[in-house]
Amino acid sequence: MRRTADTTRAEGAGSGAEPRPPRRGPVVARAAERGVEVFRRKLSAGELGSLPVVLVLAVVWITFQSLNENFLSPRNLSNLSVDIVGTGLIAVGIVFVLLLGELDLSVGSISGLAAAVFAVLNVKNGVPEWLALIVAVLAGTAAGTVQGYSIARTRVPAFVVTLAGLLTWNGLMLSILGNSGTVNLDENGLVAKLTSYYFTHDVVAYGLAAVSAGAVFLVSDQDRRRRRAVGMPHRSLHAIAVRTGCIAVIAFGVAYVLNRFQGLPLALLIFLVVVAGLDVVLRRTHYGRQVYALGGSVEAARRASLSVTWVQTAVLAVSGTMAAVGGLFLASRITSVSQSSGSGVLLVNAIAAAVIGGTSLFGGRGTTWSAVLGMLVIQSVASGMAITDTPPAVQFVITGGVLFAAVVIDALSRHSQEAHGRA
Repeated sequence: MRRTADTTRAEGAGSGAEPRPPRRGPVVARAAERGVEVFRRKLSAGELGSLPVVLVLAVVWITFQSLNENFLSPRNLSNLSVDIVGTGLIAVGIVFVLLLGELDLSVGSISGLAAAVFAVLNVKNGVPEWLALIVAVLAGTAAGTVQGYSIARTRVPAFVVTLAGLLTWNGLMLSILGNSGTVNLDENGLVAKLTSYYFTHDVVAYGLAAVSAGAVFLVSDQDRRRRRAVGMPHRSLHAIAVRTGCIAVIAFGVAYVLNRFQGLPLALLIFLVVVAGLDVVLRRTHYGRQVYALGGSVEAARRASLSVTWVQTAVLAVSGTMAAVGGLFLASRITSVSQSSGSGVLLVNAIAAAVIGGTSLFGGRGTTWSAVLGMLVIQSVASGMAITDTPPAVQFVITGGVLFAAVVIDALSRHSQEAHGRA
């Protein structure tokens, strides 16, 4: 009888009643469980990517906002977006060197040398700004090329060669400046406007946000199609849409904040274009694949008939070029060049930004966007310290602690990847 009644109820439900939609609770719970499982798998395999540095940045922003409500104000965030550019560009060049498992200690001196060359040519000798700027950048390229070729041909560790370069280029900078000490730049000149010009129309910032989100979707979808065509693992279209949506929200949020102050800074626009362009070079060109391959194993690269000399020379040339460009932006920020240009904590901050952002000290892993995230952390700490009147000594302690944590995470990540056969 019970079986008959159950059958009758089942038939009645199937014929006359509407089928009940599945409850959302179990679906959400299963999605959360899958998310936790994916996180655990990536954690055990050492593949967290940029998540640690994003969490650190969130903690820094929340902490300083709780201490001073002006920290996340449009004015402070706009200034922060300009302050990261000079050192950030130098850090991008450092990323290329770190991908080889090497270190460039000369970038600070090269940045000061380029700034000095520009100032002396333009201010003292009347050379047009555009020409003086080109010569200054080429000076950095030449310095990096000399170092890269020396490293490749002599096989002397980059640490030693670039340490010698640090002293040599700094001495050359002092010689170029002479006894003048400080050279003031034209506040209305081309270089000064690199960090003082803003696009005040709202449409520029929002347009850049839209273009960025669209480019991310198109590039990701193209990569998905290419991988699917050859039977390789690939993201689903839904995952790409979600990722693009998250990036769009962030991009439009940043545009909204910047427009509430003075608009989109020219310096930030140049920075993002350079970082995106070099990211394409690293990840989607034959040269970029050679850089990653050489960072994985020099000996394996030699056996694969890669031109190790050319790659190492080119990488140090890129580092020197980016150091020169960064030096010009730093000079633009203070509209002057002095004998202290390129010194101080500049070198430490540039290297720390690349490492904190997720570029491996062991080589073979990292992107140009790593420098952006790392520089955001470092400059956020500096800005927060300044706005809360905290002693500079505390800033060094916090930055050093974050850097140490990043190195430890990098080492543990590499060990986990080795254990899973991925390194």
